Amino acid sequence: MKILERSVYVGPSLYALFPVIRLTVDLEELEEWPSVKLGTSFTDALLAELPGLHEHGCSYGEPGGFVRRLTEDEGTWMGHIFEHVAIELQNVAGAQVTFGKTRGNGNPGEYDVVYEYEQEDVGMAAGELALQLLTSLLPEALQTSAVDDEFDFGEARDSFIRYAQRRALGPSTASLVRAAEERDIPWQRLNRYSLVQFGHGRYGKRIQATVTSETRNIAVEIASDKEETHNLLGDLGLPVPGQRLVYGEREAMRAAERLGYPVVVKPLNANHGRGVSINLTDQEAVKVAYAQARQHSRGILVERFIEGLDHRLLVVNGELIAASKRVPGHIVGNGTSTVEALVEEVNRDPRRGIGHEKVLTRLEFDHQALRLLELKGYDVNSVPPDGEVVYLRSTGNLSTGGTAVDVTDLVHPDNREMAQRSAKAIGLDVAGVDFLTTDISKSYRETGGAICEVNAAPGFRMHVAPSEGQPRDAAGPVIDMLFPAGSPTRIPIAAITGTNGKTTTTRMVAHIFKLAGHHVGVATSDGVYIDGHLTVDGDMTGPASARMVLRDPTVDVAVLETARGGLLRRGMGYRRPNVGAVLNVAADHLGLRGINTLEDLAKVKRVVVEVAQDTAVLNADDPLCLRMADYTKAEHLCYVTMNPKHPLVREHIRSGGRAAVLEEGINGHMITFYGGGAHIPLLWTHLIPATLEGRAMHNVQNAMFAAAIAYSMDVKLEDIRHGLRTFDTTFFQAPGRMNVFDEHPFKVILDYGHNPAAIKAMVQVVEHFETEGRRLVVLAAPGDRRDEDVQEIARLCAGKFDHYVCRRDDSTRGRGPEEVPRMLRASLLEAGVDEDQIELIPDEQEALQRGLELARPGDLLLVFADAIQRSWNQITQFSPEGATERHDNTTASIPIEPGDFIEQDLDLDPKSSFVRDERGVRLAREEGD
Repeated sequence: MKILERSVYVGPSLYALFPVIRLTVDLEELEEWPSVKLGTSFTDALLAELPGLHEHGCSYGEPGGFVRRLTEDEGTWMGHIFEHVAIELQNVAGAQVTFGKTRGNGNPGEYDVVYEYEQEDVGMAAGELALQLLTSLLPEALQTSAVDDEFDFGEARDSFIRYAQRRALGPSTASLVRAAEERDIPWQRLNRYSLVQFGHGRYGKRIQATVTSETRNIAVEIASDKEETHNLLGDLGLPVPGQRLVYGEREAMRAAERLGYPVVVKPLNANHGRGVSINLTDQEAVKVAYAQARQHSRGILVERFIEGLDHRLLVVNGELIAASKRVPGHIVGNGTSTVEALVEEVNRDPRRGIGHEKVLTRLEFDHQALRLLELKGYDVNSVPPDGEVVYLRSTGNLSTGGTAVDVTDLVHPDNREMAQRSAKAIGLDVAGVDFLTTDISKSYRETGGAICEVNAAPGFRMHVAPSEGQPRDAAGPVIDMLFPAGSPTRIPIAAITGTNGKTTTTRMVAHIFKLAGHHVGVATSDGVYIDGHLTVDGDMTGPASARMVLRDPTVDVAVLETARGGLLRRGMGYRRPNVGAVLNVAADHLGLRGINTLEDLAKVKRVVVEVAQDTAVLNADDPLCLRMADYTKAEHLCYVTMNPKHPLVREHIRSGGRAAVLEEGINGHMITFYGGGAHIPLLWTHLIPATLEGRAMHNVQNAMFAAAIAYSMDVKLEDIRHGLRTFDTTFFQAPGRMNVFDEHPFKVILDYGHNPAAIKAMVQVVEHFETEGRRLVVLAAPGDRRDEDVQEIARLCAGKFDHYVCRRDDSTRGRGPEEVPRMLRASLLEAGVDEDQIELIPDEQEALQRGLELARPGDLLLVFADAIQRSWNQITQFSPEGATERHDNTTASIPIEPGDFIEQDLDLDPKSSFVRDERGVRLAREEGD
């Protein structure tokens, strides 16, 4: 068994509407070995290693279901077992994932194993470990992939858990993310640590652990300076112990004498209880404590020791949310076990882990633990009496092994007010007030309790998962502070897909919103644009570019072109758009990544409308798009049709549904809206510049979709009209989309058409132009298209032009250097085009130059380009004067090779280094010819 392909989907995809991993697995010989045939030895060993598999319900939907699949009837196949093992390994590491499915992909022995994940790299590592485990459990004869002789699953599992926990969100951050999800607030993790954005675009808020985008920097600075905090609180009459800041050992001992023993020694600006020593009763103890504190800070605080227990009071937005009594890490003697053995026993508690990975932290023997033992006259081999509590920590921080007891309901009103005033005094929106008192239920005025610290970025672990007592929702109030009830968290999102017209429609919608006063983020096949400015160049139609737009703090509307490639490689970069539109489904990219038919392609593009929240906009004239209506859960369904007599759309309108319809009028074609019983004429198509006075019917349809999308996103009708009437197909507004250049004696149209449907649309546009001269075309097809698609492109052009220049793209995409242009030429000849009308010039720049040189006044040259910017520059910088002169004056009779002599009129540049024979094949020109 081996993994052939790995894919990670970060959002809705063909396989699930949430993040999943897909592994294509080849079972090899195991295709003939279902679980029952492998025997109980395999099943028993697997369940012994991962007992949690007993809880998997599988298709039975109840615990034990998967085990039944393993053991009953003919059993189940290894791909399915692989899926459950990958899921369970993530569960063991702390992830809460359950979804998985395994299906054959049509190739013998190959399966697509799909399973849910929380953290991408952890999910992938789970798949690799699942393969190792299953292979190690197989009989040796079936172990087709090598197994490390030293493979120990127990060690590998523990290593995987540590790997997962290093990459997981911390407990505080994770609790905030859960609170956001409960409130349906979108979020993105911005780095490998705890930087998270909640909300989209201009509504986004960020956190770093429990520091929020609303936390003031000056408040954090004050809280980090323990002396400044102490002085500020003391000046307000809040209870603080006597304190001195010192920078030397002798100064520390003098300060302790002045304050009076016992004292506390701690670093000025450390955290998590590092370097803190308490209840020091003599100069020698202060001297040792000073040396420890000096490792963490240059400035050292000596403070009067306050009798009492350590309490953490959590204040959010000025309100006390939770209170926890923190008990320092300790052991309890039993009269027989050593201190070392008792620590090992405590650390066996499954709730204890390393750092913040679990609810509690493991106890360790460090300097502080050994010092406290020494003060009691103990060492690690001592045996404490039964029932004696032996503290190994001075402070109750959970990160150093302490435990937490919830006491929120016991806090005295005076203590509550004191904590709230302290947080406000420092200026923190989220604060952890450390308060020492013998009894939290009594006023600090009575017990003599005091504040020892106020912490920025307080941990939530002790509150959301206390060792004892009721868990508290510490994260919810923070999210409610960032997003008060009724405040927006999402910007409107339009997701636009289809085979052709995506980029133009996306740009039209963005233009409408821009003129309506919005700050628009756009992702298209030529780049990411923020408020009309190109920020990232290139094909940006996948999830990474969508997330880029949604992270931008200036964007208030996102218009996202969503291409097939991105959906197949990584899925969508967000959970749902407001409007999802599918323009059409036509033959393009078939035969790639398992998409072999139009129906397969339609399933991929359907994802956009499956997750649309408000409106699904569908092409009613395309049967494949029409069928997608059965799969959307959007509140509204809006059809787009160029057939005013469409029977289904007519019934939809009569039922109160929405539609954009192209209707014939006395003045041409009118785009009309229907919805809720209303009939709203929008705009004559000849008034839309992008339609070339209504001749470009494909752009008429694109404009209809743009209008329907904008209308579905509550844009005013007048703004839609204004947007469409000012959108044209200039290179500036829509590069590579029917760009017309009229400044030569002939007309040039540049287009990025690269599939049969796009070629057909452009050929129809050319046919609508009244041309005085000839029609010429520079023709190409991408190398990764099927042979039949390349041939169809040529057939669609055959007979429509007077001259053809066949070329290839710069990237041949696996084809030979002249394979595509030769295929185009052969198909043109087969369709009846004369040989002398066809030239084969593989290089794109040379082919375009030839087309420009051939063009004469009154001609129309259609150029299908791949390198859009380069080709446009070449067109605009071309000088037709020299080309015209060559047309008039150059006739040559040139011997090429023995047996290949031609005599004909050649459009030959005397400076050119090549000529072409009667077949249109480029040939090198010899010196002196």
